Amino acid sequence: MLGQGGHAALALMSLLLLWREATPIEVPQDPKIQQDLKQPPTIVKQSVKDYIVDPRDNIIIECEAKGNPVPTFSWRRNGKFFNIGKDPRVTMRKRSGTLEIGFRSGGRPEDYEGEYQCFASNDFGVALSNRILLRVSKAPLWPKEVLEPMVVTEGSPLVLPCNPPPGLPPPLTFWMNSAMNSIPQDKRVSMGLNGNLFFSNVIAQDANTDYSCNARFFFTHTIQQKNPFTLKVQTKEPYNDTSYNATDPYGGRRVAESTPTFLSPAGSESSKMVLRDEQLLLECIAAGLPTPTIKWFKKGGDLPGQKVKFENFNKTLKIISVSEEDAGEYVCMANNQLGSIRHSIFVQVKAAPYWLDKPTDLVLAPDENGRLVCRANGNPKPNIQWLINGQPIDSSPPNPSRQVLVDTIIFRSVQMGSSAVYQCNASNQHGYLLANAFVSVLDMPPRMLGPKNQLIKVIENNRTFLDCPFFGSPLPELRWFKNGQGSGLDGGQYRVYINGTLEIKKARAEDEGTYTCVANSILGTTENQVRLEVKEPTRIVRAPEHQSAIRGSMARFDCKVTSDPSLPTTVAWAKDDKPLYLGWRLRKDEESLTIPNVNEGDEGTYTCTVKSEIDQDSASARLTVLEEASLNPSVSSALPPDRPDPPTDLDMSDAAARSVRLTWIPGNDHRSPITEFLVQFEEDRWEPGRWQDLSTYPGDLNSVILQLAPYVNYQFRVIAINSVGQSKPSSPSQRYRTNGAAPDAIPKGLRGWGSKKDNMEITWEPLLDLERNGPNLHYNVWWRRKDLGEEWSNVTTVGSKHIVHNTETYVPYEIRIQARNEYGLGPESNVVIGYSGEDKPTDAPTDLRVSRVNSTKANIHWKPVDPNTIQGEFKEYRLYYWRESSLVPSLVVSKEKKTKGFYSTMAQPSGILSDLVPYSKYKMFMVVANSRFEGPPSNTVEFTTMEGVPDAPRFFRINRRSFDTIYLEWDRPLEPNGILIGYQLKYQTVNGSRVGQPQLETFLPNATDFSLRLPDRSTRYKFYLSALTQVGAGEVYAEESPHFANEENFTNTTGLVALGRKIWNLTVEPNSNYANVSWRHNFPAGSSEFVLEFTLDSDKTVKVVPVKQQPPITVADLIAGAKYHLRVYSHELNSVSSISIPFKTKAAYIDQVDIATQGWFIGLMCAIALIILILLIVCFIKRSRGGKYPGGGCVTGFAKYLVRDKKDLPLDPVDQKDQDGSFDYQNGSSLPDRNENENSSDEDNKPLQGSQTSLDGNVKESDDSLVDYGEGGDGQFNEDGSFIGQYTVKKDKDETEGNESSEATSPVNAIYSLA
Repeated sequence: MLGQGGHAALALMSLLLLWREATPIEVPQDPKIQQDLKQPPTIVKQSVKDYIVDPRDNIIIECEAKGNPVPTFSWRRNGKFFNIGKDPRVTMRKRSGTLEIGFRSGGRPEDYEGEYQCFASNDFGVALSNRILLRVSKAPLWPKEVLEPMVVTEGSPLVLPCNPPPGLPPPLTFWMNSAMNSIPQDKRVSMGLNGNLFFSNVIAQDANTDYSCNARFFFTHTIQQKNPFTLKVQTKEPYNDTSYNATDPYGGRRVAESTPTFLSPAGSESSKMVLRDEQLLLECIAAGLPTPTIKWFKKGGDLPGQKVKFENFNKTLKIISVSEEDAGEYVCMANNQLGSIRHSIFVQVKAAPYWLDKPTDLVLAPDENGRLVCRANGNPKPNIQWLINGQPIDSSPPNPSRQVLVDTIIFRSVQMGSSAVYQCNASNQHGYLLANAFVSVLDMPPRMLGPKNQLIKVIENNRTFLDCPFFGSPLPELRWFKNGQGSGLDGGQYRVYINGTLEIKKARAEDEGTYTCVANSILGTTENQVRLEVKEPTRIVRAPEHQSAIRGSMARFDCKVTSDPSLPTTVAWAKDDKPLYLGWRLRKDEESLTIPNVNEGDEGTYTCTVKSEIDQDSASARLTVLEEASLNPSVSSALPPDRPDPPTDLDMSDAAARSVRLTWIPGNDHRSPITEFLVQFEEDRWEPGRWQDLSTYPGDLNSVILQLAPYVNYQFRVIAINSVGQSKPSSPSQRYRTNGAAPDAIPKGLRGWGSKKDNMEITWEPLLDLERNGPNLHYNVWWRRKDLGEEWSNVTTVGSKHIVHNTETYVPYEIRIQARNEYGLGPESNVVIGYSGEDKPTDAPTDLRVSRVNSTKANIHWKPVDPNTIQGEFKEYRLYYWRESSLVPSLVVSKEKKTKGFYSTMAQPSGILSDLVPYSKYKMFMVVANSRFEGPPSNTVEFTTMEGVPDAPRFFRINRRSFDTIYLEWDRPLEPNGILIGYQLKYQTVNGSRVGQPQLETFLPNATDFSLRLPDRSTRYKFYLSALTQVGAGEVYAEESPHFANEENFTNTTGLVALGRKIWNLTVEPNSNYANVSWRHNFPAGSSEFVLEFTLDSDKTVKVVPVKQQPPITVADLIAGAKYHLRVYSHELNSVSSISIPFKTKAAYIDQVDIATQGWFIGLMCAIALIILILLIVCFIKRSRGGKYPGGGCVTGFAKYLVRDKKDLPLDPVDQKDQDGSFDYQNGSSLPDRNENENSSDEDNKPLQGSQTSLDGNVKESDDSLVDYGEGGDGQFNEDGSFIGQYTVKKDKDETEGNESSEATSPVNAIYSLA
């Protein structure tokens, strides 16, 4: 069971984890956001706390604040309201709280001394300034006094008092004589911290001048002088000025010597109190003859060397920025040849309050949680007081969403209207701290902050960042999409940062496109787009090379460049890192630099730099100019620099326990100075034969001392390095063996954790081989229960793990470790806290419920468990939830369970469940989890999400059907997120960077295709397709039509249109992990290769299987129980394709009822068969009455029926809309009519009798052809003029907005689709 301390630690830890979830909103400094943002006031400028002013100037007390609305200001003086309007001398600046007090009309500045505090207010709260203590500077006069001459015996000590008048601030004191010359100070004579002048011993020459103390006042810039002292020095022997010299100040006279005594401070000990971060000054001034010297010590430790300074000839010790560790006993010792004396100064370090965790402004969305933390330290411990809008929080009205816990205020489920400014006051006897922090409850829909429709150009294979700054409250969820399709981009090649930036780890050509970032919150959705273009890198493919040229000859440097065709580049040359001036002599073209008539001034390093707007490359080569005599190959100056030769003659000396001196002779540097040497070592005990880097040394050294590890048998080698590269390694040195020693290292990674509920495993990282320092390495391990005061248990082991058995469940232990070997013990580690094993939690959360459900989010609430029942480290409340069903009729959903963790130890915890699918029924339950186990489940809760906007259409394809027609085909969204009410297609012409006027088409929900007649075969379009629900338009699927000249899917290799080639009657016989596929085609035998394209419905992954043999074929490696779409197309003529048909592989284990054996299914099939039989009878009766074509009357009658009921709609053979206006999503597609047509006979797919083949290979329609009925034409068909003629005209009219199938879904359409 957990001890009491363990419960407190668990509660604190869990609380911290909770606030990690409730991160406050950071408001960006965007001007548009700031303009609309309502915020409480914030003090931005104020006068200092201790404010001393010059009485000759006007008094200005600063107070400025910001906020929205603009704050108003008021003041308190000495705790009471300060009515500025009643005092004509006091004014307040406009749009500011700064006070100006003028004295032109009279008045005394002293009358305005006191404590001032500024209050800045607006509709959302009140902010306070510090309490500003205003005081007027004072420079009192020195009291008049008559000073008698001071008589002192030679060799005696003397103190001349200063006692300056008390000023504000205190004056600076110094000593001068009547001639205004400074009094020389030295080891014997010096001024103390209190301003007095101290003589360690007096000499006769001290009477040659007088001594006056001066006080300098800062504000008035005046110096006041005290009446001077005069000295009379009594000597026991006659004194002559000419006998004085610095080495013998007493001129050979015998003056009684004395042992040291302290003039300041008095006694043998004293005390001193100093505040943290201030300056500590300790002083010891001693008397004695000869003059004593002063030394300082700190008892029990060393003086803090980085902070200590000695001043005033070692009489003053100064420590800057004092901290608590500077407290203690300081000893000053004065000594001369007769003796010594000590004085102890006990230093206490106190502290005014200082911040550990200063409260910061908190911006929250409604129903969010947050906290203000005010932690301060000091000596003594400061008292924390909270205020709200300037009033003590205890006297404010109670607020159930606010809880005050000493130094923390916790806010739960904040609401609009609860904004306020909170003040934290931390105070002790040495000072106070005051901090304002506002809590602003903000409700703002998502906004995009960056520029719209940016164009980003990047180099291929480079890391790329696409920025999408956004804001909203509550903080929106941001997702990225490419080309308006697919699911959100995150993972793999992509990474989305919390600030909205999308990282593409390695940009490739296929990453080009339009990226859309969508910010979504409970208050709305907004989006922005970034266009990414991936360019080929700019590279120098033939770089300049080092060369030598005879004076007067010609030199040429190559610089051939390759770059992206769309990026202009510039080539620039530099010589010796300075831009090269070409002048009349040098010539530059696109690929080279030519230097005719070479002279000595041309010698140097030439650099070619090629730049584009987004990248650059450079290469360098050196030109060496030779005299004619230099053609002798022995002249080394003509050669380019090279790698140095390896060092030689390695020698060791000055051997020590852990070091040795290594000396070597450097090799030839080959015209490039050696910059450094790399020393490597190899040892034969742990990793023989492996050379490792030991250290590097400057290139001007050839003898170094190597620091070594004990118990290692070393040998060394040296590598020389210059600007060209590394030399080969030198020959190895002789071996050098170091003696063993006790371990120096402490094992790392010490931890204790439980693998079972009644044990604790103590593990650590073993020492490295070079850290062993000797043989027979062992580890001493100690452990004991924390806070029980029991004795340590211990064990010695050679491994890196020890298991403690029979422990209680999840209790803390103290652990430490030490390494040892044959030579002794190593240092002990610090104590580490570990825990024994955990057990399963025993209780379940209760009263799980939901509130405020929208389309993708739901607020959840529950009652927590007792911490004692967790039986381990509290990790989270883990919510299991799954999508039970969709409210869209017949849509099959995955019931895969998902989890989300919530970190909370509040009395009434809550959280937000996001990423839900709209228009769905969900179920959920909750467990509490520790690090290893989950507890029992809570009650199960059902809830439904609201309708949302649909996903993008499942696919969107664009084909060129003929020279003047674009054919569009799409499929319904995988997730409709509601009841589909139609589709919206926006399109516009595209010509380079220019776009045409957008056009809009809307379709009914059963439409899945559209034909657009082109005004010009070279016209290109950009299409944007989205599905619609009652909530609005969904994700956009954007595609661009292919250019006719580059459309390989439209023509074959000879440039001719595909001559009637087609693929039909595609069938699939699926098994669990393979399928038998068959199709029919009219390609010549053995002349075509086909491609099978399998699309997995669950994640849209595509599997492509090229086949050369004739159907049927068997395709393996399919996923059992998965849904696929399959189409077959020609490898040579990609535009010739079958329709896409859905199928589902069989499950690996089938445990369900066979639908074919159900009575209701058999009855349904019988009814359908009867209806079909009746329709066939009717058709044959109409045929028997006479008709030009078999079945024509039946078809015509059926078409009349369609036109009569849907006179405004084009004929759609795939119309499968149910009576209630919804679609059947059971198979993920709506294609039964297509499959029916695909299974029609060969004869149905042949051109009708009476058609002729034209010379260009196209099917020519006769007047008696059904082609006009199938698709387009001139309306010539008039078998039944009352219908066909009318329908053909209607078809032409609606060609650009009708719904057409992309495959030959009827015998008639099959013919025309190849034309």
